[in-house]
Amino acid sequence: MIQAAFPKLLSSQIAFDIARTIREGFDKHYRLFRQTSQLAKQHFEQGAWKVAQLAARERIGFYDQRVQECVQTLEDEYVPAELTDEVWRECKLHFIGMLTGHKQPELAETFFNSVCCNILHRSYFHNEFIFVRPVVSTEYIETDELSPTYRMYFPGTDGLRFTLKRIVTNFQLKTRFANLDRDIEQVEKRLRQLFGAQELEPNHQIQVLSSLFFRNKGAYIVGKGVNGAREYPFVVPILHNRHGELILDTVLFEQEQIIILFSFTRAYFQVDMEVPSAYVQFLRSLLPRKPRSEIYTILGLQKQGKTLFYRDYLQHLKHSSDQFDVAPGIRGLVMLVFALPSFPYVFKVIKDFFPAPKDTTRALVKEKYLLVKHHDRVGRMADTLEYSNVAFPRHRVKEELIAEIRHFAPSLLEEDGDKIVIKHLYIERRMVPLNIWLGNADQEGDDTRLEHGVIEYGNAIKELVAANIFPGDMLYKNFGVTRHKRVVFYDYDEIEYITDCNFRDIPQARNEEDEMSAEPWYHVGKHDVFPEQFGRFLLGNAKIRKYFMRHHADLFTREFWQTRKERIQAGIVEDVFPYPQHIRFSYQGAPTPPPAHVAPTLLETTENE
Repeated sequence: MIQAAFPKLLSSQIAFDIARTIREGFDKHYRLFRQTSQLAKQHFEQGAWKVAQLAARERIGFYDQRVQECVQTLEDEYVPAELTDEVWRECKLHFIGMLTGHKQPELAETFFNSVCCNILHRSYFHNEFIFVRPVVSTEYIETDELSPTYRMYFPGTDGLRFTLKRIVTNFQLKTRFANLDRDIEQVEKRLRQLFGAQELEPNHQIQVLSSLFFRNKGAYIVGKGVNGAREYPFVVPILHNRHGELILDTVLFEQEQIIILFSFTRAYFQVDMEVPSAYVQFLRSLLPRKPRSEIYTILGLQKQGKTLFYRDYLQHLKHSSDQFDVAPGIRGLVMLVFALPSFPYVFKVIKDFFPAPKDTTRALVKEKYLLVKHHDRVGRMADTLEYSNVAFPRHRVKEELIAEIRHFAPSLLEEDGDKIVIKHLYIERRMVPLNIWLGNADQEGDDTRLEHGVIEYGNAIKELVAANIFPGDMLYKNFGVTRHKRVVFYDYDEIEYITDCNFRDIPQARNEEDEMSAEPWYHVGKHDVFPEQFGRFLLGNAKIRKYFMRHHADLFTREFWQTRKERIQAGIVEDVFPYPQHIRFSYQGAPTPPPAHVAPTLLETTENE
């Protein structure tokens, strides 16, 4: 019947060949993606932290590399006259057919979109030519029998302690444990608190994802207890101790603790997944409030995350009526920031020109944002979504905002009838700017809140330093406060590596004229940083000064910055724990907790992001 209705529908050999080229391009991408994720286990076993960091960064670029390879192949093999609208329509249909039985169909559809959007004009960006809506279902995709998505264990039959030991040993880590029986006993005690007496019931089971989750210096066992309709998520971090042996560091089972681990402010996990949609479905049972877009991103599949985010955004536009407007807060010199009040994200556009004292270019700003995308964000830098040629319904954009874009970024604005198109922008999670948050606390006389903000700000700086990041512009307006009162850095145009900075003390004045001079009388190099000057910009408020000097006075000393720079240069990868320190098992030789300057408020803070 289909052939009778569409006798010429699939008659183009060119369309079939293009579809096959795109599918082969995606299959190559995902094969390399999985290889890197598989090597993460080896890097963890060997404690090769620098190699692991480099591999994680390189993996982020794999997708764009494969897309460009595919685009180049198609442009080399076909002349534009051959690529008619009918060819592109048929190409999509052929591609759908090629995804029968595919293990990653949703990712392949997104790859198809990326290739086509690099070749076609944006007027083709609708469901007739690309996958605006998904076509192939990801429900119940079968996995290889030898590598299921998760393994099931029955503690009611085997006993909880024996079951936990099987769970750990089934991952076949080649590095020896310092004392696995001791660790299992500690984990058992925690899980008995979670399960109660139910682990003895015959129908009680534990489900554990088959791949460890690797990130930074940790590997994580991700699972849940299941008893009827009740589910009990848990995560067990595995770390190296100071002697290079493995330990089970704690058990995360409170919802807030698991949310911190999977926060949008941290780098992507490396996970070996044959069927990623099955991992997403499992994680959603642990994190029911997290959208699928964020879970795909957590798993390192950030392009799929972008695709789903944009679909969610389009749905939000359909079901809302408010207008885009300039975001509240101090206007930036580099970025024009706007928002939709009903949508929890902000849109950032790089301006065409930058007034003094900014000395940068659009290309340099994009490099800084790319640096953050490839870097370990240690829970203190917001992830960004980068888009091109984004169309907005004109009636949903305030005229004042359109006027500002025309003035500050005319090269990025295209006005097309009832739409305006922005050629390049970033989207970030919306937060309350720290300067506004502190100002409100001060006006309301809420000293507890004010002190918390200062502590969190200093902790954010120190954790960025541990990750070899110098924020550059440390003003409060460049930091945001999440819904759960964590301070996060989000303005990246002046970001630098700590190792590229030269931290100096201000030389002693030679005479009275030097002391009174409005300009430095000493030479200042491009990468010179004078920590003792930070107070001039940060300590104008007397209460803020009091709390800052109480908790973070070391930030104003050259010694603090130089010591950490030297540790990084010596190849030391610092421990930055994504969970509260008070829940860790206390073992001799365990990784060193954060230094004493990190206040308890940070260690016990939770977030729901």
